[in-house]
Amino acid sequence: MKNPMLEALSLLLEKLLLVSNFGLLSAGAPGADKSRNKLYDINSLLRGDVLEVPRTHLTHYGIYLGDNRVAHLMPDILLALTSDEGRLRKVVSNKRLILGVIGKVASIRVDTVEDFAYGADVLVNHLDESLQRKALRNEEVARRAEARLGLTSYSLLWNNCEHFVTHCRYGAALSPQADKFCEIVKIIVRDQRSVLASAVLGLASIICMGLASYVTLPAIFIPFCLWIMAG
Repeated sequence: MKNPMLEALSLLLEKLLLVSNFGLLSAGAPGADKSRNKLYDINSLLRGDVLEVPRTHLTHYGIYLGDNRVAHLMPDILLALTSDEGRLRKVVSNKRLILGVIGKVASIRVDTVEDFAYGADVLVNHLDESLQRKALRNEEVARRAEARLGLTSYSLLWNNCEHFVTHCRYGAALSPQADKFCEIVKIIVRDQRSVLASAVLGLASIICMGLASYVTLPAIFIPFCLWIMAG
C-alpha cells in the first residue's frame, strides 16, 4: 500500500521541479560543462549515440537510431485527449509538453534530429564521465530504445527523458538533473531559516483564514517537520 505522505511529498517536489524548469540544474548538473562538449554534424552521429539538446531551460536527451531518427521520452497532453495519429505525430510544442508533464502522460517516440532539437544545437553527451558507469555497446543501446517505444507514464523525478537514455545506455535508470534538484531541496529544508519562514507563513495563514483544521494543521505540522529535519 502506498504511503499517502510520501506520495504528497513526491507530488510537491515534482511541482517545484516543474516551476523551476530545471533552470538551476542545467548549469549545476554533474558533467554539465558545455565547453567540453562538441557540436556534431548529423553525418557523424552513430546509431546508439546519446543526444543532448537544451530545451526550455532543461536538458533533453534521446537515443540516435540512425537514418536521421531519434527515440526520446516526451510528455504530451494530446496523448490523453486524442488517438489521432496525424495530430500526435506533429512536433510536440512547449505548451503540449508542459501540460503533459502536469498530466503525467508521455510516450517514447521517434522524431527526426531536427524535430528532436526543436531549433537548438545537438550535442553528443554520453554521460560516461559524470556517471562513471560502463556503457553498453551502441547497437545494444539502440535496440533497448526501440524495444521501449510507445506510451509510458511520466514523472519529473522518477521517469523522465534522462532516466530513459541512462536505462538504455547503462541498464540503470538515473537522472543527475533530478538528483541535483533533490539535493538543493534538502539544503533548503535543513536550513534553520526555512523553519522560521514556514512558521511565519503558518501564523499569517491562521490570522488571515482563521483556525480551520485545513489551515492550522499544516501551519503546525510543516514547521515541526522542518524543525525535526533541520535538527
